[in-house]
Amino acid sequence: MARTVQATVNGRKYYEENVEPRLLLVHFLRDRLGLTGTHVGCDSTNCGACTVMFNGKAVKSCTLLAVRADGAEITTIEGVADEDQLHPLQEGFWEKHGLQCGYCTPGMIMSALQLLERHPDPDEATVRQELEGNLCRCTGYQNIVEAVLWAAERLKSAGA
Repeated sequence: MARTVQATVNGRKYYEENVEPRLLLVHFLRDRLGLTGTHVGCDSTNCGACTVMFNGKAVKSCTLLAVRADGAEITTIEGVADEDQLHPLQEGFWEKHGLQCGYCTPGMIMSALQLLERHPDPDEATVRQELEGNLCRCTGYQNIVEAVLWAAERLKSAGA
């Protein structure tokens, strides 16, 4: 039996009727809401390409049912930038070449957002440990780590 889902995604309220109970959140975001920055990589929470912020926590949306999003606050990669101003993490991935093919980048950035909330001044080991659940098939980990550290410095100097 289909259900209705009301969720706030990237600050915008959505009301979706006829959501199948088995529909995954990643497909709800991509197919129903058109937010294709959240990627489908593995459907088993192994790669992290589908990571979004769900009620303030980084979660892998490929194994979370969309009906669980009823009443939730969700942020996808599309909601990270502030209008035309990139978030320091997005800038860091650009400046430090933290993206190669770019497929893992949205999930990495979403996980890194939570990382920087918990550890505003991380060291390299902390970044590597915190991003363990996200895979980069291009083996760009060193540049990803440098991008997160770069963003941490920018946020710290900005007083964020």
